[in-house]
Amino acid sequence: MTLFLYILIMAGVTYLIRMLPFTLFRRQIRSPFIKSLLYYLPYAVLSAMTVPAIFYSTGDMLTAVVGTVTAVLLAYFKLPLIVVAVSAALTAFLAGLI
Repeated sequence: MTLFLYILIMAGVTYLIRMLPFTLFRRQIRSPFIKSLLYYLPYAVLSAMTVPAIFYSTGDMLTAVVGTVTAVLLAYFKLPLIVVAVSAALTAFLAGLI
């Protein structure tokens, strides 16, 4: 019974999240502030979820920092995402072995 209640609550929350923008914003949004807020909000949320996971994923802060610095440097030089991800993971792993 409680499982059914949990599923019902999750469905309601999901529906509200998708329905509220349509009911609250009936006209086109003209405010540059609100437009920029809505534009950058997904990036901010994704960063807020990803960055802590990066630093606590290896169990050692030093190896996580070494892997992150490697990823940032390779991304700065515009290397492909797979190269950046594999290089960062390999660098963090090798730093953990040392």
